[in-house]
Formats: sequence, C-alpha cells, structure tokens
Amino acid sequence: MSVKVIGLIGLNDSVAFSEYKSEVGATVALYGGVVSDRGSLEKVYWNELATGHFEAYVELSFPTAEAADAWASSPEYQSILAIRKVALDVTLFRVS
Repeated sequence: MSVKVIGLIGLNDSVAFSEYKSEVGATVALYGGVVSDRGSLEKVYWNELATGHFEAYVELSFPTAEAADAWASSPEYQSILAIRKVALDVTLFRVS
C-alpha cells in the first residue's frame, strides 16, 4: 500500500533551500518515491500541537512504508542533511 511522507518546513536560508530542493528529489526517486506536492503556507486554523513556525510543506509518495523508511535512513539522503540543516527546519512524518 502506498504511503505519504509529509514535511512541515520552516525556511532558514533561501539559497541553501534551493540547493537542497534541487537534490532531494533524486534521493526520493531512488526508493520509488516522488515529490507529489509542495507549497507555501497560507493560513493556520489551529496549532494545538505547537508544531512551531513553518512556511511551507512537502508531500512525498512512496509505494510502501518500507520504501519510505529506507529512503529516510538512506546514505543518499543522509548525504544532503548538512545542507538541509542550513536551509530549513522540518517536521517530517509518514502517513498511510
């Protein structure tokens, strides 16, 4: 069964974010995933979980939970974490 990985993104550095965004899709594709959607925050209706400030989101689709988990811990994705840490703060989670 396909799953989604959702990221709530707080931007820190727009130049680093552009670099990260140009690289992350290839790491997702290696594990059968695609970047399904991304966009900017327009309005928060409730934030009872206090997730912190975010300006954007991303939705990734993977064919299985195992593929999503493999991507998240993959050496390919781990290799771009340094640029991600400069570019953004993220809450990333998997849903089915």
